[in-house]
Amino acid sequence: MSPTSPGRHLPAAAGLREKRQAENFPVALRVLPRELRADLTAVYAVARTIDDLGDEAEGDRVAQLKAFGEELAGAWDGREPTHPVIRGLLPAIHGGRADAAPFGRLVEANLQDQHVTRYPAYEDLLAYCRLSADPVGRIVLRLFDVRDERAAQLSDRVCTGLQLVEHWQDVAEDFANGRVYLPQEDLAAFGVAETELGAARGSREFRELMRFEIDRAAALLGSGAPLVGQLHGWARLAVGGFVAGGLAAVDALRETGGDVLGRPARPSKAGVLGWLVWLGFGRSQGGSQGEPKAGRRSG
Repeated sequence: MSPTSPGRHLPAAAGLREKRQAENFPVALRVLPRELRADLTAVYAVARTIDDLGDEAEGDRVAQLKAFGEELAGAWDGREPTHPVIRGLLPAIHGGRADAAPFGRLVEANLQDQHVTRYPAYEDLLAYCRLSADPVGRIVLRLFDVRDERAAQLSDRVCTGLQLVEHWQDVAEDFANGRVYLPQEDLAAFGVAETELGAARGSREFRELMRFEIDRAAALLGSGAPLVGQLHGWARLAVGGFVAGGLAAVDALRETGGDVLGRPARPSKAGVLGWLVWLGFGRSQGGSQGEPKAGRRSG
């Protein structure tokens, strides 16, 4: 393989399995039918590979991302891929259960990561999430043959909320890697210097900033959560797993009091399960009981 080949520095299958287990991805829902489980596993492998190329690959990451993106796009044009994770997606492509466009946006997001490391305003961050996060939800809905535009819009809210929650869990890690997702306008408004993101503990100003960001992400996630009540069958279970994981992560973030530098904010399995039960049985099908508020699961 050439130095810029997209397969050179990618994790092995065992590594992908370990990452699946560490993340709240629907493939953990082993009760799904075999075809759906295989499709979701294939989607995860492709999305994870794109992220790893952008975050961990040695050499020219831009060239590797572009090469992988070209081979991925070619799978919809009838060209036979050689990369194993793209080959794994072929059943969904040939079965009409996957569209090329959202996968292309995931590649575009990681290409943007190679030269954009700061976001001046919240709207700039939301625009990035439209590339990095929203396509995942639309890919999943397509696998379940959900084509309703209202569902897609709710999914976008869920996915952007989930992306923001992940960023607020990883503020210190991202800063160490040279990236700051906290909007520059928010850092300035709360009087937080960027260098504080590398501290062992957060200052009072930093904690106030993070409580603000966590509440905003929670509101966005909650505004999309009625999507679960609009779905049925396996789609409701899988998407409910996404949302439950996000709401449990918000609970964990809030438990830090905003000091996400001083203590990890990882959701417990019990917390995820509690939200999944609430989403599945504590709300009406149409979501008429209102949007969920993290930290409260009462009906």
